[in-house]
Amino acid sequence: MATNLAIDPKLLERTLELSGERTKKAAVNKALREFIARREQKNIVKLFGQLEWDQEYDYKKERLRDESVR
Repeated sequence: MATNLAIDPKLLERTLELSGERTKKAAVNKALREFIARREQKNIVKLFGQLEWDQEYDYKKERLRDESVR
């Protein structure tokens, strides 16, 4: 989707430098992906303390079972 945006040139240049991308398009896409990932992570943190855990669940036992399948 083609979009015309007025982006601060200093921000765009700094984004290019930090991202390691070769094109402005790639740098902006990477920045947008990282922005979305960080916001989604913040939403996950809100769940801490709100989820109920099965006290009898043994993750080590499950891990051993999964390794035997391989």
